[in-house]
Amino acid sequence: MDLVVFDLDGTLFNSEQKLSAYTKETLALLAKKKIAFTVATGRTLHAAVPSFEGLHFPLPQVYKNGVLIWDPVSAKYSHGNFLTHQEVEGVLEVFDTTGLSPFIMTVTPENHQHIYHGPIHNAHGEKLLKKMHERPNASVHAWTGEPVEGVTNITTIGAKEPTEAIIERLRREKQLCAFYGPDMYKADHYWMDIHHIDASKGGAIEMLKSEYGFKRVICFGDGDNDISMFQMSDECYAPENADPEIKAMATAVIGHHDQDGIAHFLRERFQLDDQ
Repeated sequence: MDLVVFDLDGTLFNSEQKLSAYTKETLALLAKKKIAFTVATGRTLHAAVPSFEGLHFPLPQVYKNGVLIWDPVSAKYSHGNFLTHQEVEGVLEVFDTTGLSPFIMTVTPENHQHIYHGPIHNAHGEKLLKKMHERPNASVHAWTGEPVEGVTNITTIGAKEPTEAIIERLRREKQLCAFYGPDMYKADHYWMDIHHIDASKGGAIEMLKSEYGFKRVICFGDGDNDISMFQMSDECYAPENADPEIKAMATAVIGHHDQDGIAHFLRERFQLDDQ
């Protein structure tokens, strides 16, 4: 049996970060045909689930680039590759000279988020802090240096030059992994996620494949955090808007995410319109 895995932003979601009506209908047809599917995203559970309204995802889902697997049946997390206090402190030292504001993201076993922020240097940092306060089921605190549990990742959004400077510094840290890409809301700015090297979408999907006995994996993705998933999949597809590196790895390049590219491909690949 095949397992179909979707990245969200830039892949299944359109540029408005939503599932189109056509894509929702396609996923419902996929479920009706009893084709197993799930998601693997850099988002948190809380940031992803509102977009799934009206859809049923019975299989475990991969969040924070493989740091966490969420089982919707038991309503519990598993497979937690968290950052240690020493690793967090090391990352914060790298941020000190960049002018970027780090946000330390944590999750409790009860699925509550605690977000800790480092120094806020400018108006953009203030805007990010405000957005963190608006997150549901989350509480925001200033970082005091005291150890905290369940650190999933450290994130920020900033200009390209300081973001790439942090990425370059962190390449020396073998226990850490960092991803970054263009911000969808602010031109010339980039998001960045830093987490433990053992956390990856590919590793998490391998666990699901083994646990549920899937024979093959078919995945869809658009960015560098999808590379591990592409490497372990039997088939991997990139939308037209994907990064060049991902396109080069793909089994095929399919339609643009703003034109329901993945949904159109699924309907043809699995003959969903013939039901």
